[in-house]
Amino acid sequence: MEMRTIDPKTVATRDLHQFLLGSVAPRPIAFASTIDEEGRLNIAPYSFFNAFSSNPPILVFSSNRRVTNNTTKDTLHNIQKTKEVVINVVNYNIVRQMAIASVEYPTDVNEFEKAGLTAIPSEVVKPMRIKESPAQMECIVDEIITLGDQGGAGHLIICKVVRMHVAENVIDEKNRIDPHQMDLMGRMGRAYYVRCSGSNVFPIVQPVTQIAIGFDALPQNIRNSRILTANNLAQLAGLLEMPTKEASQALTQNESLASLLKMPDRSLLLHNYAKQVLDLEGDPEKAMKVLMLE
Repeated sequence: MEMRTIDPKTVATRDLHQFLLGSVAPRPIAFASTIDEEGRLNIAPYSFFNAFSSNPPILVFSSNRRVTNNTTKDTLHNIQKTKEVVINVVNYNIVRQMAIASVEYPTDVNEFEKAGLTAIPSEVVKPMRIKESPAQMECIVDEIITLGDQGGAGHLIICKVVRMHVAENVIDEKNRIDPHQMDLMGRMGRAYYVRCSGSNVFPIVQPVTQIAIGFDALPQNIRNSRILTANNLAQLAGLLEMPTKEASQALTQNESLASLLKMPDRSLLLHNYAKQVLDLEGDPEKAMKVLMLE
């Protein structure tokens, strides 16, 4: 595919900003709740955000300088004064309210009220939590790292979680968060968002402590398949070992497969069959056995 090369030193900041945001996506959203030295509440969403450690539990988000006039936001001011913040997550139920809270209201305006959200007390820090958010993390700010003094420059706000609150209805029987119940939103470039639930959320099981066979172990006829996609091949390459020829031959007891082997275009038909096994059944071992019949 043809590529466009972009030099950060020569492209306009507003354009580079959108190329970055469109490429580094989807991004989780930190709905940051702060309070200033006069006790005024503020909430604002930030998508330059992620978790970076669990011991200690560390979240980092960036409050960037505005590109248009190189000013900073109330969130940064409040954190500089109080060193405290609550990071609330954004799910589908409150995404439109989050958008209202992103409006640049004057400092004395309470975004909780503007966005129709409920402020509830935290247990450890002074900033209020957002009741409607399914996960709320009370944080002490460890450090603020300033990355520049021009429009678009970030301030990395390194936060240590001192208390976490998670809605009971999003926790499953294994004591883990169910992503479908959590129904989180992610930020893309420009005005685009993504909803993280339903068919958009699926598991990819790949053991990381055991050695997978890798692409280079796949037979050449499989690697050069006209039917299997790169993702299909990766499913096969994630196997821990190649099936035995005996195990492969045992599949010929299946009448459908046995009939395919008698056809002149059996190679194409076997690859199609294996792709269905991978896409519909998610069984790479069985798919590899099918392909070994070629």
